[in-house]
Amino acid sequence: MGGDEISVDDPGADDVRELLERHLKFANSHSPPEDVHALDAGALLDPAVLFFSYRRDGEVLAVGALKQIDGGHAELKSMHTALAARGQGIGRAMVEHLLGAARERGFRRVSLETGSMPAFAPARELYASAGFTPCGPFGDYRPSRNSTFMTLALDGPAPQPEQDRR
Repeated sequence: MGGDEISVDDPGADDVRELLERHLKFANSHSPPEDVHALDAGALLDPAVLFFSYRRDGEVLAVGALKQIDGGHAELKSMHTALAARGQGIGRAMVEHLLGAARERGFRRVSLETGSMPAFAPARELYASAGFTPCGPFGDYRPSRNSTFMTLALDGPAPQPEQDRR
């Protein structure tokens, strides 16, 4: 994976916007409209949002963002990995990168909302394996049977990669 890079990116770039549109299409196909909380490219330009892409040899394979809720709390937003790139550890790398960026910026907690439907099970499993635990609604969210809310306290040191835990 010599050509792999996660870096700050422009959500308005053509290739990034295309992946974000696939993300929104996925969310809209599995969630009722009132429970689609995915951000489009325009919303990701908000100054409270830090947006990243994962590229391999220049090709965008995944996106993810951190949105500041308050001085100590951020939300993980717009996580999406291209279908052809799934199962390669790219989603995990993006989550770890976002958590590292949150720690660097002094956030003490990162939370997220994802769907509770079967289509979102892989996302929930990824977040749980990264240490996120279920929580109640946060920020402007309201309780919904279609949403799963998860949170992770960043008080301790960064978790070690799986291969280092032996």
